[in-house]
Amino acid sequence: MKLFRMVAVLALVVGPAFAQDAPHINLMADGPSKTDDEKAADAARDKAYKETLRKIPDAKASSDPWGGMRADPPKQPAPKAAAATGAPKKPKAGTAAN
Repeated sequence: MKLFRMVAVLALVVGPAFAQDAPHINLMADGPSKTDDEKAADAARDKAYKETLRKIPDAKASSDPWGGMRADPPKQPAPKAAAATGAPKKPKAGTAAN
């Protein structure tokens, strides 16, 4: 009885390994081949599809979905006229002049 149990356990363990090593056989028969009319219809359908794809314009817009939510980048300050003329600066109110 002990031998029977060991053989049964061994068969359960080894069985899946043999099933994975089995030759790969296609049991499904391939479908019937297409007739010349069906092949011509497929070719015409593919040609019409490709022509339709050419009619679609390319999207040039940005693909950034958060682009409208961001703030504009900071602008460069304009050069001050006083710095260009070399005029002396006036001290600010409340500061001591040297």
